[in-house]
Amino acid sequence: MPPSRIASSALRHLLSRFSYGVTPTLVAEVETAGGGQAWFEQQLSPGGIPDRRAAGMRDWFPYLAYSPARLYEVNNSGEYPAWQSTMDLGRWTILRRAFSKQQLFETMVEFWSNLLHVPMYEDESWPLRISYDAAIRKHSLGTFEDLLTGAVLHGAMVCFLDNAYSTKWAVNENLGRELLELHTVGVEAAYTEKMVLNSACILTGWSVHMWDSWQSYYEPDNHWTGPVQVLGFTAANADADGRALARRFLRYLARHPSTARRIATKLAIRFVSDTPSPGLVNAVADAYLSSGTDIRATLRALHSHPDFASSVGAKVKTPAEDAIASYRLLGAEPSRPTNDSSFARAIGWQLDSLGQKPFGWTAPDGFPDVGVAWASVGRVLGSLDLHLTLAGGWYPSQDVAYPGVGARLPTLPARFDQIVDHASRQLLQRPATPRLQSACRQMLDIPADRQFARASDFGEWNMTLLLATVLNSPAHAER
Repeated sequence: MPPSRIASSALRHLLSRFSYGVTPTLVAEVETAGGGQAWFEQQLSPGGIPDRRAAGMRDWFPYLAYSPARLYEVNNSGEYPAWQSTMDLGRWTILRRAFSKQQLFETMVEFWSNLLHVPMYEDESWPLRISYDAAIRKHSLGTFEDLLTGAVLHGAMVCFLDNAYSTKWAVNENLGRELLELHTVGVEAAYTEKMVLNSACILTGWSVHMWDSWQSYYEPDNHWTGPVQVLGFTAANADADGRALARRFLRYLARHPSTARRIATKLAIRFVSDTPSPGLVNAVADAYLSSGTDIRATLRALHSHPDFASSVGAKVKTPAEDAIASYRLLGAEPSRPTNDSSFARAIGWQLDSLGQKPFGWTAPDGFPDVGVAWASVGRVLGSLDLHLTLAGGWYPSQDVAYPGVGARLPTLPARFDQIVDHASRQLLQRPATPRLQSACRQMLDIPADRQFARASDFGEWNMTLLLATVLNSPAHAER
């Protein structure tokens, strides 16, 4: 195979932050779009990006189409347990991240799912978790105002944070507190305990028919009435039907300057640096507020800020990102699963073993997104094992195809150092450094000038070690 055109440093940086792995195919798509800026703008409107292959993968998991009530029924009957149907959501999510052409959209679905976190499998919300995912996806590139309203009032959140039990006679503060602390203004806004109680009071009445139809409903008789004040939001709250009040309250919180700073900081940590500068945070927060919480405008401000361009190498992939990028780079081609060992199903267990299956964080604050959280010895060893396992095609190995040795080699005959350089260009989108060349020579015990005339001369084992060594390099660990 002749060497493919590689991306510039600036393009690698853009794609590594707003996709799940820079591949030769992705670089070609950027060229077709007209360059990095044009690709970025195109990605902000995912509805215009054909994505038939990834979209069709949802049909591989038929229980994702079931209603919450039906999911509950098949769990109780033993036909399909809850842990499997929720795991299917995670499996489909991994496939979307790995194979969708709407890469920026998928990064934002993950970002918002983490901010407005509801765990994959949680006793009181699991039947609603699939539809909650749809609610997040609906607004991930819309406005945060709409996203917040759709998420907080969704039955999954109402159940997970106990609002289904909250009444005027016994107000449960859980959702009201997390709404302020995690979803919007943050503790920096200096709200009081009384404000937390008022926040919870505003949300009373929103409930779910749990253990039955799992339908969301509003019960005016359960709504607490009386004056409420949360930061600058005040209301007489005299009407037993508090639905309009709750929506006004959520819009107020979405547009609050403290929420703008919190969202801007979270976005800057995700896409720029673990320690974003005040200037970046201020610019992103200003764009968020001036646009009426428009997510596209907010991302444009982040992407165009000088700090973004200068942050090359400042972020580290999480274990899940490492695995998904490896699937993409190694050219995995999955097919419809036939059993639990099939690629499309086994990847759920693979990310679980790395400690980061989608929506797998049990607390309401979501997975951490800073490098120190994923820099343990255990994580490094897990990544090394992952790379070798995937490079050899050993697991998952069923219902998936990988390129053969010949497809991974440059035009033959070629020296070993040329083969290493070719692998680096394919997997890392950059020429092999002297350090990588040395590592590969040591790992495979092959001198740089040894010639290979046929793919069979190089062999599968050498290719496995070569691919794993390249994936073990620090360049692959960069987000």
